[in-house]
Amino acid sequence: MAEILQKDGTWTFDGDTIRIVPGRERGVHPLRQTLGELAVPLGAVAGVAFEPARKGGRLRLRLRDGSDPLTQAARGRLPEAADPYQLAVEQDRTGVAEYFVDEVRHALLLEQLPDGPTDRYLLPGPAVPLSVSAGDGTASFDGERVRLEWNWTTAEGKKSAGTRVLPVTDIATVEWQPSAGLENGYLRFTVPQAPTNAPPKHDPHAIELFGFKKDPLMALVAAAVTARLPHPSAAGAARSAVASPGAPALGFSKALEGAPPAAPAAPERGEPAPDDHDVLLRRLRELGELRHAGILTDEEFAAAKQAVLRRF
Repeated sequence: MAEILQKDGTWTFDGDTIRIVPGRERGVHPLRQTLGELAVPLGAVAGVAFEPARKGGRLRLRLRDGSDPLTQAARGRLPEAADPYQLAVEQDRTGVAEYFVDEVRHALLLEQLPDGPTDRYLLPGPAVPLSVSAGDGTASFDGERVRLEWNWTTAEGKKSAGTRVLPVTDIATVEWQPSAGLENGYLRFTVPQAPTNAPPKHDPHAIELFGFKKDPLMALVAAAVTARLPHPSAAGAARSAVASPGAPALGFSKALEGAPPAAPAAPERGEPAPDDHDVLLRRLRELGELRHAGILTDEEFAAAKQAVLRRF
């Protein structure tokens, strides 16, 4: 059991599940408090890291593509304070944070779980019914229908169309876009039976967002609807496809000869360094998949595994 308690929240890991409970202090973002407690299965985790800073640091949990409706809907655009998969760590708890990371990484290593895209959601998404007021209206979702109501800031043309009720079966896609600079954001629902090219200000299927603190809460509505739409597994499978599924990667061939895996190309900007633990864990998972597929014998797998472990 690993546990870290902070004003920002509490993370607990029991070997199978990372339980995330948001803090109740006034400084904790309302999105995290509205979302509430999360139970993240180990199978949904792609990596975990602690980033030290001058006054503590930050724990970051990286989920597998397609495993979480909120991550799918937000697409990395949530403000740092609103992201439930980040935890602000105080200076006197950095050692606990590092221990937490080690425990999760060791569990991933032992289980040899894949870290690529999933073909189904492993988290349920925000609880419903859910209602959020922000920008020029209110978006409500009961699990079956989206209801869009307007306020005094709504453009007259959109307001004159009245309240919109959209069955989830009529919705093709949902998109949440936060405000950026002078550009307003939006929550938009695509309805094939009533297509429109109107901007969010005039689109009767969109809430226009003005850049205020409650705007990220609209991402929860987007996530709740996303959880009930078809899973984007086809696109996820395309992203995770390999050039030749029947042959081991180049780095593995030298590992089978007893030599360390071939040095990877220099990482692009923003990518982890070659010796980053998450990268090494990914290689171990790939080796495990090759063994399960019958491409590697147990002896070959053991030799390659030891070559990777020496780099930890």
